[in-house]
Formats: sequence, structure tokens, C-alpha cells
Amino acid sequence: MMEGSVCVDDVFCDLTPQGKIVYRKGVERLGLTVYLGKRDFVDHLDHVDPVDGVLLIDPEYLKDRKVFVTLTCAFRYGREDLDVLGLSFRKDLYISTFQAFPAATTEEERKPLSHLQERLLKKLGQHAHPFNFTIPQNLPCSVTLQPGPEDTGKACGVDFEVRAFCARTVEEKIHKRNSVRLVIRKVQYAPEKPGPQPMVETTRSFLLSDRSLHLEASLDKELYYHGEPISVNVHVTNNSTKTVKRMKISVLQVTDVVLHRCDTYNKSVGHTADCDQVSPSSTFCKVYTLTPMLTNNREKRGLALDGKLKHEDTNLASSTIVKEVSNKEVLGILVSYRVKVKLVVSRGGDVSVELPFVLMHPKPSDQHISRPQSAVPETDAPVDANLIEFETNNFSQDDDFVFEDFARLRLKGMKDDEDDHFC
Repeated sequence: MMEGSVCVDDVFCDLTPQGKIVYRKGVERLGLTVYLGKRDFVDHLDHVDPVDGVLLIDPEYLKDRKVFVTLTCAFRYGREDLDVLGLSFRKDLYISTFQAFPAATTEEERKPLSHLQERLLKKLGQHAHPFNFTIPQNLPCSVTLQPGPEDTGKACGVDFEVRAFCARTVEEKIHKRNSVRLVIRKVQYAPEKPGPQPMVETTRSFLLSDRSLHLEASLDKELYYHGEPISVNVHVTNNSTKTVKRMKISVLQVTDVVLHRCDTYNKSVGHTADCDQVSPSSTFCKVYTLTPMLTNNREKRGLALDGKLKHEDTNLASSTIVKEVSNKEVLGILVSYRVKVKLVVSRGGDVSVELPFVLMHPKPSDQHISRPQSAVPETDAPVDANLIEFETNNFSQDDDFVFEDFARLRLKGMKDDEDDHFC
């Protein structure tokens, strides 16, 4: 073992026609390395992808201790630098613990190994041990609330974390530096069958007038993908004596923060303010186009974003699709979108309608390569705990995996980046 804190960060490999990617994170001085086949786990509404990985353990470091793995879903609703007097602005929505070594379950009770686990166990040798978690369906997806320009520390939001550590009992207090921690994401993709086309209309009558103003608005569809333009069809029939001075079309992100109570925040993520006017006893029809993008909203504090991993960009948070649940406190953050059409009427107030829609990512054609996922070539010989050699040129035709390993070493004396978090 090398002295000091030498950490092997995430393994990220280019996808090849024959293989996937394995994510690895470990700390040499702890004798622990965690392997996961992916970091995005999909909520299919009727089930969530299982979290199945492998732990590589150094028995010399382990001694008489046990090895535990925990899966935690946490909601941070305040900055870390505000944690004072033992108070923490964080709520653990879900915690599950798995004893990886020695195995606490019998052979009959263990879950079947996934294909990736079988390959990794064969590749890494006798000191490799599998672990499995099932993410409950009622937990929220990974969401980050965008910090302000002057905010520091870990951003608020919902995140999922896999943590491995050595201890004599699971209740033993473990420092962050004495564990291997890897952030994962729970994500949802757009449904295969979108809902009906959104359409809404309203009629406004004015004081001392027997005629009215009729507003009708519709979208070309209910489901949009990130970066896709939204077409808003506006039709106004103005039979009144009032004049519509201007129109404002905006896309609103509605964020419901569900903790002890439900707080709702509305933020505009795209708008157009045109000087289109509608005179009395006339009609008006026009199609407006808006494209809500994070690029135009990076300075807005508290905007909900899809949970992101370090060194990766992200996008506006996807719409949340939830099933009915009895305990709403575990929902964390719910995100929805709507288009608001507002008419400013001279001496008559505002007339507005709202059109809800869904903003999500499309479901990948092959779920296994929705994000780079990984892999290792098969071999009967165990490898060193801290090195997976390149074998990209001599793998057999039957191998599904190719390992292309790189690591970012942390220099002794430099500040460790303790958290592998979204921001």
C-alpha cells in the first residue's frame, strides 16, 4: 500500500461496439474499491433498476472488521456552511444497509447475480464480493436546486449515494474520509404514450359591457424533449370595447418542495413579450415559439435542474411522474411545467390561461447504453486491487467487456475533494 491518501476516482471508458463501461472508485489506504456498471438507475414507474455492484476488499487491511455498504437518499434543503449547533439542513429520506463481508445472508437468501456481477467476480478474484439494493418506487428522482452566483458548498437538492466502509458494527461512527462514496442518480424517461394535446379557453366579461373577450390557447403536443421548441397557438376573439395592449407568453417551471409542508416556487425559464394588439371587435391568431433552456437561465437561484455528476453539465429538471403515495414527505422535490398566456387589457386587467406540459429526455433505444456503462474482460486470474490492465486488443470474441482505465491521483498535501456530489 502507498502511504497517504491515494484515491482512484471514477473509471470512465469510451464505449466500444463490444463492450460497456464500469465505474470504479476506491481508496488504497482503506483497502476498498467499489465497482458499478452504471450511475443512472431508471424509474420505470412499476419498478426501479436494481443497484448491483461489486466490492473488492484487501484482507490485510480488514483484519477483524466487517464491510458494509449503504444506499442513502437524502434531501439537503440548506447550505452546509449554515449547519451550526448540531443542526443539519438535511433529511435522509431513505437508508438501506447491506453487509457485504462476511455475507450476512445464506446462499438461499442471496439475490441472483447480474451478468455484470458474475463477470466482475470472475475477473477480480476471491476477494471480490457482490452487493445489491432495491430503490423504492416512491422516492424522488435526483434533482439539484441551482445555487446563486455567490453560494458555496454543496447545492441543495435530492441525491443518492452508495457508501462502503469497514467497521466492527454498522452503528460505528465513520468519518467521510474513511469510506468510499459514489453518487448515483435515479432518473425517469419520457413515457412511450404521451397524453392528449393541451388546450384551454376562457371568456372575460367587463363591467358595464354586454360583450366579452374570448381567449383560446393550445400546444401542438403534450410531451417535449429537452431543447425542443414549443409551439403555442393563441387565438383571441375580442367582441368587447376594450383593447388588448400586449401579450406575454412564458414557460414556467413549478417546483413543489415537499418536506414538513409543501412550498411551491414558480420560475420563468423562457418568455416572449410581444407588442401584438387586438382592437375592439376584431380577432387575432398567432403561433409563438419558445425553447426553455438552462443556457439562458444560469443566474437564477433555486431553479430545479436534473441531478448532475462532477465535471458534467446538466439541464433543466425533467418533469416528475409520480404514483399515488401515502407519505408525501418522501417525495422531496416535484417538478412540473406549464405555458402561461397573458393578455394585458387596457382598463380591464389581465386575462390569462395556463397549459401544462411534460418536459423530459427520450427513452434510449437500448437502456444498457443510455449512459456509458462498463466492463471488464474475462480472465480466471485475479488482478491487483488497484490496477485493471488494458486488454483492449486481445479480448476474446465472447467477452462483452473492455476495460480502459484511468484515475485522477490526489497529491499528498493537497486538499481532498471530499464530496463526489452533483455540483
